[in-house]
Amino acid sequence: MASKKQIAGIAVAVILAIAATTYIFITPYNRIPGVRIGGTLTAPPADFTTIAERGVGTIKTGGFPPFVVHVSLVPFEGGFITASRPDGGYWSKRARIAPNGYARSGDMTFALKATELFGEDKYPYMRIWGGDDLDRTLTGGVIIGESEPLREWEVFIWTPR
Repeated sequence: MASKKQIAGIAVAVILAIAATTYIFITPYNRIPGVRIGGTLTAPPADFTTIAERGVGTIKTGGFPPFVVHVSLVPFEGGFITASRPDGGYWSKRARIAPNGYARSGDMTFALKATELFGEDKYPYMRIWGGDDLDRTLTGGVIIGESEPLREWEVFIWTPR
């Protein structure tokens, strides 16, 4: 017969196995970051606006461990635009350190490279993202107020690698 210590050890192992399985296979589709992006690896098109619509997609940053999160993807001819509030978010830090990653739109997953844009370089992309009023604040494409002007957001373009 197993001792209480053995039973407790088995229970802990089962809980850890369930937590790991949840983290790997389920969490990218919830609010918790995950490690698996899913989708079908697809060759990049000549123009991303012909195959993808603006909306929530998924990115996987490079490095270890992989980090998969939902973001708002805005297609432009050469790839996708993503933006993050200037609050030191984890995915944007990871994209700077290990820019080779993936973006998923619908069931298509593309091998892409993230490039952060600064100053005047980001304004044409921000205009694609949110129009000409760079004093607006956006979260996932939805205007939420005027406390953080759009022009101050961290902007990344994801292009084929």
